[in-house]
Amino acid sequence: MGCIELMDYTILLSNISFKESREYIKGNFKEVYEVEPGYKLFDVYLIGVSPIFVGVEDGCVIFPYVKPCHGTFVLKIEGEEEIDRLRTTQRVV
Repeated sequence: MGCIELMDYTILLSNISFKESREYIKGNFKEVYEVEPGYKLFDVYLIGVSPIFVGVEDGCVIFPYVKPCHGTFVLKIEGEEEIDRLRTTQRVV
């Protein structure tokens, strides 16, 4: 894929701090993984302050997406392949 803008996504939060995105994901989802900045998700490298939390719910991945000059968003995108990769390679929080 490579471009989040071309994907079918839902914005759960917008114009928030990176800390707020981390707290939201950890506080609202049961299955949460910790990844490092630079982790590749949907062919896009995540940027932000470590640790980056990525949630999983109902076949969707919930993650912070930093768009330079626009701030931090929390997005929700369907992605069974990404979920499988998270489950086999990352640490649960």
